[in-house]
Amino acid sequence: AADLSKPIDKRIYKGTQPTCHDFNHLTATAESVSLLVGFSAGQVQLIDPIKKETSKLFNEERLIDKSRVTCVKWVPGSESLFLVAHSSGNMYLYNVEHTCGTTAPHYQLLKQGESFAVHTCKSKSTRNPLLKWTVGEGALNEFAFSPDGKFLACVSQDGFLRVFNFDSVELHGTMKSYFGGLLCVCWSPDGKYIVTGGEDDLVTVWSFVDCRVIARGHGHKSWVSVVAFDPYTTSVEESDPMEFSGSDEDFQDLHFGRDRANSTQSRLSKRNSTDSRPVSVTYRFGSVGQDTQLCLWDLTEDILFPHQPLSRARTHTNVMNATSPPAGSGGTNPGSNGNSITTPGNSVPPPLPRSNSLPHSAVSNAGSKSSVMDGAIASGVSKFATLSLHDRKERHHEKDHKRNHSMGHISSKSSDKLNLVTKTKTDPAKTLGTPLCPRMEDVPLLEPLICKKIAHERLTVLIFLEDCIVTACQEGFICTWARPGKVGLLSSQNQANSPSGTVV
Repeated sequence: AADLSKPIDKRIYKGTQPTCHDFNHLTATAESVSLLVGFSAGQVQLIDPIKKETSKLFNEERLIDKSRVTCVKWVPGSESLFLVAHSSGNMYLYNVEHTCGTTAPHYQLLKQGESFAVHTCKSKSTRNPLLKWTVGEGALNEFAFSPDGKFLACVSQDGFLRVFNFDSVELHGTMKSYFGGLLCVCWSPDGKYIVTGGEDDLVTVWSFVDCRVIARGHGHKSWVSVVAFDPYTTSVEESDPMEFSGSDEDFQDLHFGRDRANSTQSRLSKRNSTDSRPVSVTYRFGSVGQDTQLCLWDLTEDILFPHQPLSRARTHTNVMNATSPPAGSGGTNPGSNGNSITTPGNSVPPPLPRSNSLPHSAVSNAGSKSSVMDGAIASGVSKFATLSLHDRKERHHEKDHKRNHSMGHISSKSSDKLNLVTKTKTDPAKTLGTPLCPRMEDVPLLEPLICKKIAHERLTVLIFLEDCIVTACQEGFICTWARPGKVGLLSSQNQANSPSGTVV
């Protein structure tokens, strides 16, 4: 593995903290790399960690935005344009060649739509920012460009995913979280699906083509902080655009080996035909959360193509069974000794009929507890689906600090604040059960392939590389996890050449 005790470059900042970063893969060479770093006070710095040069500081006087930088990304295919999101809910488009000016910028409305507005900067000479996007209510937590660079997916504290055509500044589609803010977003390698994670402890899969939620995944016990697709175990056509600019895959120079692409090509030859679905299509993605767990998920053809009436009916029945027991039938967490639980779900094993479900004995590490596990998951889902905040708080009393934040504005003690939220047009009660936010029983519920505690503190990074998976947590540990069969192949030279060796 790489020697992480000897960084290529090290910088210590006082009075402000780095919050996010992005490398420019288009201009990167062995001798030079352009790295953007966003800060808690609103500035953005452009540095070259190899040449040890500090090129520029943007928003230095904080005249453009004083709030924390939440996400920064180079615009795909551009050597000079980059996009910066802030906790103010604004995004700004910068050009590295332009200055930021000595006065606060004046804006002129370019385009306005539902819950968003885009302004251009009014000035005699061209200056930064080129554009100002105002998106949703509350902080804009993360954004990700589609693999072809044409679309932009944004997730906000108001719980909405909004997908824009970046060049034409048109809103393509929206989705609402089950509750709470959305914290992270990523695109599938072929750009057909978007996965989000957030304060509802769920991962949500949204179809870009159909503009609808096609599945949710429940495996985390707290907020989901990062979601990322694994392009090396995802079946993708060779002809699809492979410019990876999505969330948390910034470090990678991604390309499929020729033999791998050819082997998947034959299986996917029918993919674009309308009369038959592919023989085998699987998207693998991962998520990490504040519960210190890594979850891996498979998105399989029974979820992607539910056109067979029989399988669709069976799915619906079992999900309904799993959510039907009353909240009082068992308040135990999955894995605890709730032997008294009996639910209708037990009579139809497994309770959540997904092709990616492990045998329950493997999940609970004890075959004898599998039926308990079924019931516990089922009752857990039913309680989760009823949005009974009080019960959830009791169950997680040891995590009160997380849960209080988790519901934030919704479970606020201030009745004024509560009334204010219920009066807004994004009232959760009005969106629940609509295509924006289907009920839990209306879409398939995925189970994680694996759910493993891998840290002692909240996890903040998840990156899939060809030979390993990289994670990092708030304790400051960066871990590389070898893929099966790759343990002996992790040579130090291979790691040293990998861009993931540079950590800010």
